[in-house]
Amino acid sequence: MATPQLLAAFEYADSLTVVAISLCTAVVCEAISWLLIYRTASYKTLRSSIDKAAKKLEYMKTEASPSKITVKKSKTKKIDRVETSLKESSRDLSLFKFKSGGVVALVLFVVFGLLNSLFEGKVVAKLPFRPFGIVMKMSHRGLQGNDATDCSMAFLYFLCSISIRTNLQKFLGFSPPRGATAGLFPMPDPKTN
Repeated sequence: MATPQLLAAFEYADSLTVVAISLCTAVVCEAISWLLIYRTASYKTLRSSIDKAAKKLEYMKTEASPSKITVKKSKTKKIDRVETSLKESSRDLSLFKFKSGGVVALVLFVVFGLLNSLFEGKVVAKLPFRPFGIVMKMSHRGLQGNDATDCSMAFLYFLCSISIRTNLQKFLGFSPPRGATAGLFPMPDPKTN
């Protein structure tokens, strides 16, 4: 009687292997990021300046409520200066993180290549739905047959990597500061037009 249960456990072995490797890769990548970024004094300084600027900007914007018809020009200029400072700090933080991004990308490429060679043409999971268009092309990448619910390693690894690494960063406290949303290529400022 135990044999069918044991075989059922191995039915998900490929899926669990991909998820476990994705988890290990996320831990290794965050360890590399910690070594190269998060433990340095310059990162901590940038992060604290972003936090302070974000709090100051939030306070200044709530203080200058929209119910007041005339907003002083000096107040507007102060808000613009704080916004500019916040954008510059966010950009500097993104550039600082970009340096370790190459090492992390190299690790991810090596792991993806290894997984691709191990699971080439192999169905690792069954999707509980029939994907549409471009999602089907991604989920069925490299697989033979016409069953749209078959899931390739690449799709499962992609989904796991995104969700695990993001949640691991939040859990470890490495997620970007609240005000640091600009990144390397911020949205253009509508005030300058």
